[in-house]
Amino acid sequence: MFTVRPSASRGHANHGWLDSYHSFSFANYYDEKYMQYSVLRVINEDVIAPQMGFGMHSHRDMEIVTYMLSGELKHSDSLGNGSVIKAGDVQRMTAGTGIRHSEVNASADDSAHLLQIWLLPNAQNLTPSYEEIHFTAAQKQNQWCLLAAQNPTLVDGKASALHIHQDLKLFATDLIKDSSLSFTLLPKRCAYLQLARGALEVAGQKLQAGDALMIEDEALFKITALEDSEALLFDLPVSF
Repeated sequence: MFTVRPSASRGHANHGWLDSYHSFSFANYYDEKYMQYSVLRVINEDVIAPQMGFGMHSHRDMEIVTYMLSGELKHSDSLGNGSVIKAGDVQRMTAGTGIRHSEVNASADDSAHLLQIWLLPNAQNLTPSYEEIHFTAAQKQNQWCLLAAQNPTLVDGKASALHIHQDLKLFATDLIKDSSLSFTLLPKRCAYLQLARGALEVAGQKLQAGDALMIEDEALFKITALEDSEALLFDLPVSF
């Protein structure tokens, strides 16, 4: 079963310095039909104005992933981490027992465009932690690139993907126009496909940038790029 979540049906808040679209209920946007999907609690598509952003604020008991689409985002947190992430960088923060952080557009001229993702962890009161990994364009081109998993493998002693405290896998792909890519879902698994840019066709459904597709009871599906496209795919447990 394939269920489209159209971009235009998302929650929307424009604060001037922040233009944000919410796939699930968040802040002042509430829709009882879209509280979460499996362990996926938040996907916010944010565009942050130059030198603006979120000051220090707190989180707990959440896995927070930031996927950069364009621009630069300056991160600092109460663990002492500080960095600037750009397109190709993916960041994971385990809030656990509590963490404070800030996120500010590092550019004086260009907007920062990103997806911020919140995932429910498999346990409460985890030790807060942080990591980031850069994924090259070649790693994502016309193939599924694993960004995050519960038990990522090590390559030359380094994690090949972010460590997520939950039974899920997060993939990304950059598909060239007219290219296709298949995915196999194991039993008792579902998937959530978020199209960041471009246009795709999946099982006869045409998706535009910002659209999402919820996939259940399908062992195999194929996506085809109608134009150059970038998408995220969450492989998730059916029940939670």
